[in-house]
Amino acid sequence: MSGNRKLPGIFLLISLCGFIIPFNSCVEDPTLAVLTTGQVSEITISSAVIIGEVTKDGGAAVTARGICWGTEVMPDLADNFKASGTGLGEFTCSLDGLDPNTEYHARAYAENSVGIAYGNEVTFTTSIGAPTVTTGQVSGITATGAVCGGTITYNGGAAITEKGVCWSTTPNPDIQGSHSSNSTGDLTFTSTMTNLLGGTRYYARAYVKNGGGTAYGEQVTFITKLADIEGNLYSTVYIGTQMWMTENLRSTAFNDNAPIPLVTDNETWITLTTPGYCWFGNDISYKGTFGALYNWYAVGTGKLCPTGWHVPNDEEYKTLEVFLGMTVEQADLWNARGTDQGTKMKSTTSWNEGGNGTNSSGFNGLCGGYRFGGTGAFNALGILTYWWSSEYNTDQAVYRRLDYDNTGVYRSVTSKRGGKYIRCIKD
Repeated sequence: MSGNRKLPGIFLLISLCGFIIPFNSCVEDPTLAVLTTGQVSEITISSAVIIGEVTKDGGAAVTARGICWGTEVMPDLADNFKASGTGLGEFTCSLDGLDPNTEYHARAYAENSVGIAYGNEVTFTTSIGAPTVTTGQVSGITATGAVCGGTITYNGGAAITEKGVCWSTTPNPDIQGSHSSNSTGDLTFTSTMTNLLGGTRYYARAYVKNGGGTAYGEQVTFITKLADIEGNLYSTVYIGTQMWMTENLRSTAFNDNAPIPLVTDNETWITLTTPGYCWFGNDISYKGTFGALYNWYAVGTGKLCPTGWHVPNDEEYKTLEVFLGMTVEQADLWNARGTDQGTKMKSTTSWNEGGNGTNSSGFNGLCGGYRFGGTGAFNALGILTYWWSSEYNTDQAVYRRLDYDNTGVYRSVTSKRGGKYIRCIKD
């Protein structure tokens, strides 16, 4: 033979020591890997777990594999992807950073020296997230209603189906109790709370709903106004465990709607042994600021304060004073007592120079003077002021007094014919 030659298609013949040896020259080239995309599990609002499996490597080592995903069909490595090992076999990828309530498409991928192969496409939808909302300030407070609202800060990836405010006299109100409902709309909203009880502490929270559930904003508290028989409204405050009016009573009728006689004449006032009231200086313009001055005989009827409220007795005033820092021993004394309890009770305005208080208690004691039981004269505007408390004997009753030049609280007795202010306390 003259040399080696290539036989058609299959064999190469080589002459060696007189023998002809056939060799198979057909070697298969590598191909893309073969793989499948498996089930999707553990789907949340922002994550999911997907299984993939490389079943054939195509004759070349699989150097990379994983899952790619996106919101469009047939995702590839130009979209999002996460690697998970090399070689043949099953693997798992945890996808994260997903958007809630969103449809995703995913495919397993595998890479060898030939290129990148993709498995079948699977589709899944992330869960709806819980929305979030903040609660606004309470405003427009009356004896029976108030306005509150909120701002939706996140919709959870789904349409908001309801929003509003819930309220209760106990903490953490929810929509199983009293609530107002708003339809969908702006992110910031207001709601009106209705059918409230006067002079009562309420807790309120904004709420918002989507397909994923109900979320609540932070809790706020407020106290409704107190209304007297005539419809006059009063702010109230908790001082310790007691709820006090922060304004002086200005009703001209008892809580059974019987009128209280207005007595302007001095001679009539000083001889009166029946109920009577007046305005300081017989000037009704003081009504809104200081309220009315009453003699003790009006207090003694037990019908002066709104229903469910009463004129605080001596012991209840002591409870207030002790809560503000007075010792029990000091509280039992007469005349000027305590340290700075008067300053805490006095308002920040209406007192003579140097006499304003801090009102840190919320009592808001304005300096409206008094009417003297001996002459009927009006005295001490800006200097001192009185509030009736308990009966002491047939002719006298106990009072509390604040002075512009004293930081304590004065306790003593005086004629029932005097004109003093009234603060009501809740039963």
